[in-house]
Parts: sequence; C-alpha cells; structure tokens
Amino acid sequence: MEKDLIEYIAKSLVDDSAAVSVEETEGERGPVLQLRVAENDIGKVIGKYGRIAKALRTVLSASSGKSGKRYSLEILD
Repeated sequence: MEKDLIEYIAKSLVDDSAAVSVEETEGERGPVLQLRVAENDIGKVIGKYGRIAKALRTVLSASSGKSGKRYSLEILD
C-alpha cells in the first residue's frame, strides 16, 4: 500500500509520469522504497530546501504506522 501511495503522489508532482517507478527493497534498518523519476523532474520531487521530499517521508511514516513496518524513502537519480 505504501508503495502505491508514494507512486501516486510522485506521478501527481512530475511532468513525465510514465518515468516514475517505485521499488521496495530491504535495507539494514528495514524496508526501503526507492523512487526514480525522470532526470528533469528530480527537482519537483525534492522541492525547495527538500520540503517536498520531507513531506513524502512524513506521509510514508504516517501511512506505515498501521502496518507496523518502518519504511524509509530514497530518491534516486
């Protein structure tokens, strides 16, 4: 569910929604969602001073509270 949520929000933010992909991997501290967007849309996902990236992580944290897993979000180039 968290993967779908992050993908939906990212597609709403960027111009090239076909280039958005989210993969779930296992990291050292738990599950990690890796978000990839088109190169010219990376600024739209990160935002000024990282505000949008922080908001995405906050929404992810709130959403994952019900499942008991603690997800982290990585925005990849």
